[in-house]
Amino acid sequence: MAAALSFDSAYRHMRRDEFAPVYYLTGDEDILKDELVTLLVDRAVDPATRDFNLDTRTASDLDAEALHTLIETPPMLAERRVVIIKSLELWRKNSKVWQVLQKYLAAPAPSTILVLVHGAGQKPDTTLTRNTTHIAVDALSPDRLIRWVNARAERAGVELQEEAVVHLIDAVGADLGHLGMELEKLAAAAEGPVDAARVAEFVGIGRGETPHDWVRAVVDRQHGRALGQLPRVLSTVGVNGVRLVTMVGTALVGVRLAYALRDTNVPNHRAEQDLLGHLRAARPMGLGSWKTEAAAWHAAARRWTGDDLDAAIQAAYAADRALKSTTIADELGILTEMLLTMSARKAAA
Repeated sequence: MAAALSFDSAYRHMRRDEFAPVYYLTGDEDILKDELVTLLVDRAVDPATRDFNLDTRTASDLDAEALHTLIETPPMLAERRVVIIKSLELWRKNSKVWQVLQKYLAAPAPSTILVLVHGAGQKPDTTLTRNTTHIAVDALSPDRLIRWVNARAERAGVELQEEAVVHLIDAVGADLGHLGMELEKLAAAAEGPVDAARVAEFVGIGRGETPHDWVRAVVDRQHGRALGQLPRVLSTVGVNGVRLVTMVGTALVGVRLAYALRDTNVPNHRAEQDLLGHLRAARPMGLGSWKTEAAAWHAAARRWTGDDLDAAIQAAYAADRALKSTTIADELGILTEMLLTMSARKAAA
């Protein structure tokens, strides 16, 4: 079975007008799936005959007979046609419509490009991954996310300065839908280049008030600053205690790894590069630029001992368990207790 294509690989293939007979799109980034489908349609279907040679359906609207007719219809006055079927998870397994699809996959029509789209949060179907060109549309890496924001901003007609892009992502997170909405708001109201201060004004989150700023304060052992930031950060739309403790737990584990690498005979610059290599291999979610994070974790490791880092990770784990198990909605109290535990450990040291 061939490995799944990434979003970027599939995008490059389609830009070169290299098309497969059947695509199967899975993963959690529905917006990126839509972008791939839009690109495919733009490249593969002549606009003059698009009304005849493009069909977009939801799986729930198709029974076995309708599916057979849809995928076996030849193109009209054109070289090819495209058929898009969304929400594939709505089909019951072993139903007649699945049987029609399986038969078609054994011998797909050469003049039709069939695109099967599985919804977010769904496990890919192994039969389809074997018999189609599978595209796994996963979350973008931090560097790739920055490029996506810049490209979307350009299409929206807004010019973002480099620090403005970073602050927008730090404030909003990696949710592409939310980022797209904020960019549309900026495009409608902003004139000229947009700096970080202007972004902060629009999203309502100032510099130093984002979840990433709070995590940075924790790993830098500036617990007083982190305590002061916590109420504001926790009140931000889309932010909750579990997200914050997950982010800080990831960062603390990263600092612990940086500490372990520094504790060897490897030179500092090599240790930081090794840390960056681990980050790229693990691809943890919710981080900023991996290069920036690796440098920050490497620097923060100097402020900790191994025992203190282990205790901090344990405190984050305890906070995570408390947030997920308690019936009392006291996220601020649980995270405050976590920070005070870390702070007491530092004071004792």
